[in-house]
Amino acid sequence: MIYPIVVYGDPVLKRMADEIDRESTDVKKLTADMFETMYQAGGIGLAAPQIGMSIRMFVVDGSPLNDEEEDMSDFKKVFINPEIVEEKGEPWKFEEGCLSIPGIREEVSRPPKLIINYLDENWVEHEEEFDGMKARIIQHEYDHIEGILFTDYLTPFKKRLLKGKLQNISKGKCDADYKIKIPGKR
Repeated sequence: MIYPIVVYGDPVLKRMADEIDRESTDVKKLTADMFETMYQAGGIGLAAPQIGMSIRMFVVDGSPLNDEEEDMSDFKKVFINPEIVEEKGEPWKFEEGCLSIPGIREEVSRPPKLIINYLDENWVEHEEEFDGMKARIIQHEYDHIEGILFTDYLTPFKKRLLKGKLQNISKGKCDADYKIKIPGKR
């Protein structure tokens, strides 16, 4: 099932998501739906709040970014109830975008390495270290379950410059080649 992507201005994107309990959510079905939704929208990561579910889960697939610098071919994962244990290294800037904020891309600084503890779709616990683009994708999606958007990292000046565009997105006035859910509309 392909879900509409919740766009900027919807309160679910600014809320700290709840932990998932094993009995309450069919994570196998939700995982398949989230990957299908992400692929249809042309994304490399998707967090549950972006489809209107305030739960601590996100999916990633970095394979579209596979290049000579970084092998992303094996970077397709599901993160349930994740917890970043540590972030380290000198933060580096990179231009980020977001399916919930179509048409806007801005530079964001993030540490280059992290250690994260999470459950996969089979409820198996993992603690892994990621670096480079893999770490950045995880940090971006993790922010979603913490109620943080990449625009929250921008300077007040940059936020003022984008204010009109962000307001338009929240009203559905944006170019997205995927189905979106406009805040306050059913």
